[in-house]
Amino acid sequence: MLDEAVGLAAVTVLAVLEQAYFSLQVIYSRRKYSVSPPATTGPPEFERVFRAQANCSEYFPIFITVLWTAGVFFSPGLSSVCGLLYLYGRLRYFHGYSESAQGRLAPLYFSAQILWVLIGFSSLGVLLSFCRVYLNVDLLQEIGSVLDLV
Repeated sequence: MLDEAVGLAAVTVLAVLEQAYFSLQVIYSRRKYSVSPPATTGPPEFERVFRAQANCSEYFPIFITVLWTAGVFFSPGLSSVCGLLYLYGRLRYFHGYSESAQGRLAPLYFSAQILWVLIGFSSLGVLLSFCRVYLNVDLLQEIGSVLDLV
């Protein structure tokens, strides 16, 4: 199991480092634009950096949950690749939003699509496992049998 989870663990560590990077960018932006904590308003340049970091933090628990659920119940390799794509999208989102409010849109849609894919993988993996463990039905095998008959 540990060998299969190493990709998920690597993506998780990378995700934590990305979150730390976003937080540091808020600190640098506070200094640059003289916005002392606990203030969350200031020049638009600061507010965009602050909102980009806050938005990424808001989605972080959802991402980590579906990354691991999809990795454990569906496919660790495919889930890890999706995780890397999601992190890339979030990095683009952060930098795009920092530059302009419109700059966030394309990366936001991209990362949202990847998140929905992970949600789908998680749901399918849990459903298949639930049927196999609690109903003693292997849906993949049943579907394969039906398709052979057609």
